[in-house]
Amino acid sequence: MRYLELYGLFFVQRLKVFLEYRLSFLIGASSTFFMQAGGLFAIWAVMRVTPNLLGWSFDQVLLLYGMVALARSFELMFANNLWVVGQHYIRSGDFDRFLVRPINPLFHLIADRFNHDGIGNFLIGLVVVIRSSLSLNIDWNLEKVLCMVLAALGGGLVFIALNLITCVSAFWIVDSAPVTLAVHEWHEFAKYPLSMYSSQIKTALTFVVPYGLVSYYPALFVLGRDSSFLAFASPFMGMGLMLIGYALWNVGLRRYGSTGS
Repeated sequence: MRYLELYGLFFVQRLKVFLEYRLSFLIGASSTFFMQAGGLFAIWAVMRVTPNLLGWSFDQVLLLYGMVALARSFELMFANNLWVVGQHYIRSGDFDRFLVRPINPLFHLIADRFNHDGIGNFLIGLVVVIRSSLSLNIDWNLEKVLCMVLAALGGGLVFIALNLITCVSAFWIVDSAPVTLAVHEWHEFAKYPLSMYSSQIKTALTFVVPYGLVSYYPALFVLGRDSSFLAFASPFMGMGLMLIGYALWNVGLRRYGSTGS
C-alpha cells in the first residue's frame, strides 16, 4: 500500500508537468496515433496482396495487432524509463539519487516517469480490437473476455519483464537501448499469425521472447480455433520473467559504481 501511495504522488507530479507543457503533451499523444496509423496501413497493404494469410483474414490479423497494442500500452505508460536507464541516469550519474532514498531503486526508476504516449496506444488497441471483433461476429462469453483481459495485462507484464531483463546490461555497457531494442522488436512478429513462421521462430516467440502469448494464442482461443492453456499463459510467463529480470537487476545494482565525478 505504501508503494501504491507513493506511485500516486509521483503520478500527480508528472501530471503537473503535462499541464504546464500542454502543447508538448498534445504533440506526444497525437504522434502515437500517426505511428499506429502507419502500422495499420502496413497490415492493410500486406493483406491487400494476400487476402488470406494461411487461413487468417484481414480482420483476424487486425485482432492480433490490437492485442499487441493493448499489451504494449502498459509498458509504454508505466515502464518506459527502462529504455533510458543507462543513457539518462547511469551515464550522467543521476542514478545515484535512486540509491540514497528510502524506497526500492527499481520502483523509483519506474515511478519517475509516466509516459502519456501509452494512453494513445491503449485507445488505438482497444478500438482495433472492438472493430475487428464486431466484423468477425465473435460470440463473447465470460471465458473469452477473461482471456482478453489476461492477455492484455499479462502481455504488458511480458513487455515490461523483457525490457527489464535487457536494460540491466546498462550496468556494464551504459547504453542498454540497442540491447533492449534488439529484443523488443521481436514483438512485430506477434502482429501476424505465428503459423506463418518457421518452427524455430514460433518456438522462440512462445517460450524465449514470448510475444506470441500476448496475441496469437489468446486470439486462437477467442476465435474458437484452439483451447490451449497457452491462451492464458501470459500472466504466468510475465511473472516468471519479472523474477528473472529482478534477480539480474540486483546483480547489476551491486556492479554499479557511479560515474566517479
